[in-house]
Amino acid sequence: MLEKLAEIERHYEELNTLMADPEIALDHRRVAELAQEQAEIEDVVQAYRRYRATEQELAEARELLETEKDPEMLELARSEVERLQERLDVLYEELKTLLLPSDPNDKKNVIMEIRAGAGGDEAGLFAADLYRMYSRYAEDRGWKVNLLDAHESGIGGFKEIIFEIEGRGAYSRLKYESGVHRVQRVPLTEAAGRIHTSTATVAVLPEAEEVEIEIRPEEIREEFFHSSGPGGQNVNKVTTAVRLVHLPTGIVVTSQDERSQLKNRLKAMAHLRARLYALEEERRHKERSDARRAQVGTGDRSEKIRTYNFPQDRVTDHRVGYTRYNLPAVLDGDLDEIIDRVATYDQAERLREAVGQVD
Repeated sequence: MLEKLAEIERHYEELNTLMADPEIALDHRRVAELAQEQAEIEDVVQAYRRYRATEQELAEARELLETEKDPEMLELARSEVERLQERLDVLYEELKTLLLPSDPNDKKNVIMEIRAGAGGDEAGLFAADLYRMYSRYAEDRGWKVNLLDAHESGIGGFKEIIFEIEGRGAYSRLKYESGVHRVQRVPLTEAAGRIHTSTATVAVLPEAEEVEIEIRPEEIREEFFHSSGPGGQNVNKVTTAVRLVHLPTGIVVTSQDERSQLKNRLKAMAHLRARLYALEEERRHKERSDARRAQVGTGDRSEKIRTYNFPQDRVTDHRVGYTRYNLPAVLDGDLDEIIDRVATYDQAERLREAVGQVD
């Protein structure tokens, strides 16, 4: 591992040299590319330099321990050796983590699909709660939410709602939300006050670029119709809604929230690319499944990941066994504490797998 780190540091210095080259300095695009590449390895390089500095201090402390005769100085040297060894061990573990390969999708925007599951109208209301929760979370982080398609359940809920969240790192946070979400509460329509259990499924798809997923025109059937969603009379009178059918896979996507047919088509194409990209990722994941059985936040839509219990004012994430109280705050978008726990667990699992290769 240390040899690999030394190689990364050499590359970091090479990038410095290149950016200082007068000819390259005139090419602003090239300089930006080099700076971005350097920024991506800077944390690793700085941690490696801290490790080497600590290693040097430890060597000096041990040398003092071997040559010092004064009892008081010997005791200080022993204490220093112990402290520096502990710090070196911590830095070594930090370097292992930093060397883990990052998810190439982490910086992408996401398309989220929320669908009502078991529980009838109450499941639809819960789907609406989840949509609001993610919208508030995105708003708090300065991300933009774009509605793509929605099918209302008639009492303020959704049978299905699909939306895009634009923002740097959106996928890196929201990818852990894929799965089955369960709610336990007394529905407004329940006269006897009995607690009902309902579910909704959440799928989080990284937005795919055209260069990542090629869709040939002959593979798509396009259908245009009047919008049935929100947007006013003008939208509903004009044929602006777009439905795309991907013939090879049978995937169907719809966009009807925009006033322009062209804008709806662009949104529908983005959704279709994301669905096809996710399909390809799922295929790759199955090929790797023997290497990694424990999956966290990878889009397994059959996995019950979280319970929202209203009578007990608690939210429990079943993947990490973490329970948090103050459920209203969570449903108002206060998700970071839960996501951090799941992300940390996921990182630990990946590190456990990679440790043999890294060492």
